Amino acid sequence: MAKLNPHEMFVQQLEEAAPHISAEPEYLEILKEPREVLEVTIPLRLDDGTVKVLKAWRSHHNNALGPYKGGVRYHPHVNRDEVVALSSWMTIKCATADLPYGGGKGGVSVNAKELTKGELERLSRGYSLAINRFVGTDIDIPAPDVYTNPQVMAWFVDTFEKIQGRSEPSVYTGKPVAVGGSLGRGDATSRGGMYVLRETLKEMGLLGKTLTAAVQGYGNVGGYAHKLADLVGLNVIGVSDSRGGAFSTKGLSYEEVSKFKRETGNIKGIKGADSVSNEELLELDVDVLIPAALEGVVNAENAPNIKAKVVLELANGPVTPEGEAILNDRGILVVPDVLANSGGVTVSCFEWIQGRTGDFWTEDEVHQKLDKKLTKAFHEIWKIKKEKDITFRQAAYVRAVDRITLAMRFRGIWP
Repeated sequence: MAKLNPHEMFVQQLEEAAPHISAEPEYLEILKEPREVLEVTIPLRLDDGTVKVLKAWRSHHNNALGPYKGGVRYHPHVNRDEVVALSSWMTIKCATADLPYGGGKGGVSVNAKELTKGELERLSRGYSLAINRFVGTDIDIPAPDVYTNPQVMAWFVDTFEKIQGRSEPSVYTGKPVAVGGSLGRGDATSRGGMYVLRETLKEMGLLGKTLTAAVQGYGNVGGYAHKLADLVGLNVIGVSDSRGGAFSTKGLSYEEVSKFKRETGNIKGIKGADSVSNEELLELDVDVLIPAALEGVVNAENAPNIKAKVVLELANGPVTPEGEAILNDRGILVVPDVLANSGGVTVSCFEWIQGRTGDFWTEDEVHQKLDKKLTKAFHEIWKIKKEKDITFRQAAYVRAVDRITLAMRFRGIWP
């Protein structure tokens, strides 16, 4: 079977949930494609004086529930299909978390690791300029994603405001607190994932037991997942980044791993741990597997070898439909990305609200609101899963698509 591209993965997931969704077929057909996609080229002058021309995109998938919302990633593998798929998943994710948004996503095909700080700033301002007419507080609100961060968001919003000639901090979220960001945004994706995992383990009768975990990916999301694992009593025994990983049956301290990575740029080679590849890490004998890097890492080839009881999708689309079918048959529960990693966009929504109202919430307030929102979403989806006897992902899609198509029905199909 040919490997599906990310957009095809989304369409297949939608079609698998379709028999359980109470919506007319035409609405599902509309959801299979984005409303519009902007493709641009960005000329980037490097520090040596040469110019590199980069391709970039911003996809608007659906806005029936509100403005488009979704991150911007810098990665050499970014392409149109990936950006469209990610914007489609954002539509489902925002509806899953009961947020007043539709789905958007953006990206630049670039290896951000090779750029100097000056080059990164010029690229970021160039991208913000290129998509300027495509975004706005009530139009499309971008945020951080792979290899973008609060500093990049600060450059984005500063560029936007200089072009527009006015202050509009809520047009971008995930900003530094000093320029209108929210407390609690940095670890929101991982923290939300732990709240969802806590409720999942409760339902499975596993919460409170000694459980082991492996985390693939050690960027912002993976690193915080390791740090926050204690929230649900996980002993993290395996971690990895793009260059490889480390494994120890005794467990890996977050402080030691993060310090080693800061000092060396690697995880592989940490003292007292065995080295493992990313592929080997996925197949470790753990209770919870947390893919927190890129899409498609659990697939038809390695799914038969996954040993975890639960796969928590903190990355976007890390389990392919073929891989998930195998895991389902083997009784391994996949907690879908559209719920598991929705903490980031939820706290982005909190930042957007605070920016519009001039309010400022404490970190505890943000955590409490996030916990309440995702716990409610979890139990509503779990109820659908049990009542319809369908997969966790299908149940999430049923709840989300019913909400989206209800809004589409009221709005009508026009023109």
